[in-house]
Amino acid sequence: MRNLNKITRRNAMTSLAGIGGALAVGAQTCKANDDHQSEDRYIVDAHSHIWTRDVEKFPLAKGVTVDDLSPPSFTTEELLEVAGKENVRRVVLIAHNPFYGFDNTYMIDAVRRYPGKFAIVGAVDDSGPHPDRKMKELLKQGVTGFRIVPGPPGQKWLDRPGMKMMWQTAAQTQQAICCLIDSEYVVEVNRMCKKFPETRVVIDHFARIGIDGTIGEKDLKDLTDLAQCRNTFVKISACYALGKKLPPYDDLVPMIRRLYEVFGAQRLMWASDAPYQMTGENTYGASLSLVRDRIDFVTDNEREWLLRKTAEKVFFEIS
Repeated sequence: MRNLNKITRRNAMTSLAGIGGALAVGAQTCKANDDHQSEDRYIVDAHSHIWTRDVEKFPLAKGVTVDDLSPPSFTTEELLEVAGKENVRRVVLIAHNPFYGFDNTYMIDAVRRYPGKFAIVGAVDDSGPHPDRKMKELLKQGVTGFRIVPGPPGQKWLDRPGMKMMWQTAAQTQQAICCLIDSEYVVEVNRMCKKFPETRVVIDHFARIGIDGTIGEKDLKDLTDLAQCRNTFVKISACYALGKKLPPYDDLVPMIRRLYEVFGAQRLMWASDAPYQMTGENTYGASLSLVRDRIDFVTDNEREWLLRKTAEKVFFEIS
């Protein structure tokens, strides 16, 4: 399986001289727009990672050291600084298995220290005992979704007993199942969506369509076919890694329009994939501008769904 984080670290991170440089670039390219700074038009980032070098309080996964962190730091506060400049008031924090494994502690700490600011897409080991119990425990700590990734090639990863238990439990708790997948796995996910129609399912990063520079028609059809399942959603995210991989990302607009035509604005959500979005010429603000300023086929109300309401519905407003 192609790993978006590994690709990013290998190619894009070579141009990132620490997070301080990325913050400076973001500040220089950020335009203050009164229209977008009003309180009732705040934005929700549906996908960002965070990590800290405080490994005594928040240990890294076995075998991982601070030297492996790339960028070296992207703390809760660094994220809030970057997001705040773009009127992003809420963020969905995403589990980062390469650094923390199945440990959600640092994200839970962010929820505790900044009430109302964050929701969490956490990680749970579906091969462990009673993942359903763990899911319910984590819900009380702000974990309203779970990231899943395919297993080794040839493995029926979605048919594992623990994975089925996760999908079944998520239908009860309303926690979203968030799929970090390549386009080749979309059909398999579609099968599960039909088997568990009450489960909320979110596809990260357009299912990585365009990661090789081209947007294949079959891949796009497989993704749009998911719209037949009413509880499926797609993130407009990781612009830095798809298509031409450079702002203003206009080459991604036709794909966004196709998704909009079948899913509707209420099932699409903008997300940054910070800090990886902040590399070289790519900035946090450029990613946001694609949806906020450059697509012209949505109404003002639909744009609010893309920039805030969908993410809040899926991750912040579960009962």
